[in-house]
Amino acid sequence: MSIDDHNMPTFQKLYESAPSSRQVAKFMTAAILGATLLFLSALTLTGTVLALIMATPLIVIFSPVLVPAGITTLLVVTGFLFSGGCAVAGITALSWMYNYVQGKHPVGADQLDYARNKLASTARDVTEKAKEYGQYVQHKAQEVTHG
Repeated sequence: MSIDDHNMPTFQKLYESAPSSRQVAKFMTAAILGATLLFLSALTLTGTVLALIMATPLIVIFSPVLVPAGITTLLVVTGFLFSGGCAVAGITALSWMYNYVQGKHPVGADQLDYARNKLASTARDVTEKAKEYGQYVQHKAQEVTHG
């Protein structure tokens, strides 16, 4: 048995555990892309800080105008978004009601029918109890007047 035969399994294990060329290519691509993005991130941060340093005196000088303008802009944008949201909700509700009236069975129609039937049943029960109570009160009133 020679030295080469003794070391053969070690080299074979090393060869089998070595990454394939495809894995190496994937790793290199990811490393290059990550490094590029990290560089662009650092460059953007540096540019932002420099722009902020240069714009700070102008911001301080114009702040009595900029702050009210910013607040006004925020309020106007909020108003338009709220108005648009209400319009979308209204159109959706009207569309749902139209489909319900047409008998197209929109989403939630079963729950509405159940609630309507439950409400009608409860209203009938309350009406009957009110009539019974009215008759009871009338009967007691007659007893008091006659007795």
